[in-house]
Amino acid sequence: MALIIVVIVLVVLAALLVSLYNGIVTKDNRCDNAWQTIDAQLQRRNDLIPNLVETVKGYAAHESGTLQAVTEARAAVANAGTPEEKMEASNQLSGTLKTLFAVAEAYPDLKANTNFQQLQEELGQTEDKISYARMSFNDCVLEYNNAIETFPGSLVASLFGGGKFKTRAGFEVADAAARQAPQVKF
Repeated sequence: MALIIVVIVLVVLAALLVSLYNGIVTKDNRCDNAWQTIDAQLQRRNDLIPNLVETVKGYAAHESGTLQAVTEARAAVANAGTPEEKMEASNQLSGTLKTLFAVAEAYPDLKANTNFQQLQEELGQTEDKISYARMSFNDCVLEYNNAIETFPGSLVASLFGGGKFKTRAGFEVADAAARQAPQVKF
């Protein structure tokens, strides 16, 4: 009888450990998936930017510094290798795009241009999608980090993860200046 109780307890413990481990793996995979969603939206934004820059060039040729900054920031996003580098480059690009749209305000013909309006709208929608994807990613990271840092998940992660389960960093605005609206002077 005692042997049966011990076997039942061991089976329940094993099932609990497997369930906890699988839960951590699932949360880790959700973080990867959420990052891939951000990455896809960043790529969409990068694909829209050359068209926007070309449209603005025709109207605001003397704003070459702003256009160059947007182009360089776009290249930095495309060349970033790690999620952290992409986060930082994306924040920079968001700031330069704000400046670009502020510059466009000074050109009524540009603002009235249908192509510019369409590109601006698409870019705005993409920025909204990026923002939502960042929030989703941060939620996934929080859930995952909680799973590997709280008991009994921390025990399972350290025993069975083999160093695989490490805390993740969420997406945040690293530069306080990126939170400010750009000031454009003419």
